[in-house]
Amino acid sequence: MIEQSFGSSTPWSLGIEEEVLILDGGSFALAPGVEALVAASEGKPLPGVLKMELLASMVELATDVCATPQEALAALRALRAAADDGAMANGLRVAAAGTHPFSLPEVQDIAPDPRYREFVEYAGVSARRQAVCGLHVHVGMPGPEECMHALEGVLPWLPLLLALSANSPYLAGEETGLASARAEVLAMLPRAAAPPVFGSYAEWEAFVERFVRIGLADGYTRFWWDIRPHPHFGTLEIRSPDQPTAVELTAAFAALLQALCVTVLDGDPPAPANRGDYAQNRWAALRFGPRAELIHPDGERLVSVPELAGELLALVDPAVEELGTDELLRTLDPQSCEGDRQLEVGRESGLEAVAADVSNRTVRSA
Repeated sequence: MIEQSFGSSTPWSLGIEEEVLILDGGSFALAPGVEALVAASEGKPLPGVLKMELLASMVELATDVCATPQEALAALRALRAAADDGAMANGLRVAAAGTHPFSLPEVQDIAPDPRYREFVEYAGVSARRQAVCGLHVHVGMPGPEECMHALEGVLPWLPLLLALSANSPYLAGEETGLASARAEVLAMLPRAAAPPVFGSYAEWEAFVERFVRIGLADGYTRFWWDIRPHPHFGTLEIRSPDQPTAVELTAAFAALLQALCVTVLDGDPPAPANRGDYAQNRWAALRFGPRAELIHPDGERLVSVPELAGELLALVDPAVEELGTDELLRTLDPQSCEGDRQLEVGRESGLEAVAADVSNRTVRSA
């Protein structure tokens, strides 16, 4: 049995993980500085931690449990500031985005953690290409079955979140033609994109334990789905958005997902989401971002991203009112995404300017 902590925290509590790039302070190329940043943060009274990620040129900023998105926003500002302090002290910079515009992913150093090195040996080039950063939002769940119900209710809306958050138009020095190159790269991993349909929490648990038993995984965190239960934290973990540059957008996406979970669990358990529609919508979102046309969750029509965003905001409005997060959601602009800014800067001034601009906005927003 997998140890679980559902219901142990304040209802709808949040934990947020931001994956942030580490850059050389002069060239703005990726630089393997995670050990220096983590060491610089140790012993400081921070509302969370700095942790290693797969690559040594990335750092994870993980908040403590937060009661509200506003508390999470304050925590992330403090964690970004701590990461920036540690970076500047070592001739480095930090930059929050879905991908780096010009550094080659395959040549980056792997973080000095045996589990990461074992994973790279197993997954090969599909692991080495994972120089991509996403936003992970944990929403506290009252129980395991409620977590599975929320998963099915939230899943159809995740391509919309990906489209709104798209922030990775460049990869390895190329304008990819994708709004989210990160989402395409992430789908190369085993056990990625949408999870299978599970009839209950027990079915999910048995699925994970079978993969562990036959030697394919050492735990449920080795399932890189866009959304998954996280029983240790007692949360539903949503992993689909690109990493925002503006910390205010991180808070907006967290507030939207929190309100969506509340809305879903306020009604009857939803039917399983259509995985075929999800695959199509995920592709459309990563390709076109806010210009995508998505299959409506009812499965019967195509809708534009701005139209569907308006429908989602109307759906969650009662929960937003109850939670007091309406001001945070005003940051969202369904007509554009942060990747649009990257393309504008890159086409005008080049890819080093893109990296510099992302880095400056990462710290300024903190």
